[in-house]
Amino acid sequence: MNREQIKDTIVNFLGKHVPMDGLGDDDSIFQTKAVNSMFAMQLVLFVEKEFGIQVDNEDLEISNFESVNALTGLVARKTM
Repeated sequence: MNREQIKDTIVNFLGKHVPMDGLGDDDSIFQTKAVNSMFAMQLVLFVEKEFGIQVDNEDLEISNFESVNALTGLVARKTM
């Protein structure tokens, strides 16, 4: 899976849970008010299951999950 496919998969998942209108790829998804701690855990589980990766303790930083581009970068680092 290339970087663009990773990004598309993440955007599709987020679009089901977060209002994406006007949200840029570098904008914080946590600023939407639709994201809470339960969704953050759901996001970790989604990334692990969808991309077949292990999110380690050192990966559990908000900077890795804050935006579409941050999530894409995390998955790309773990899979490529």
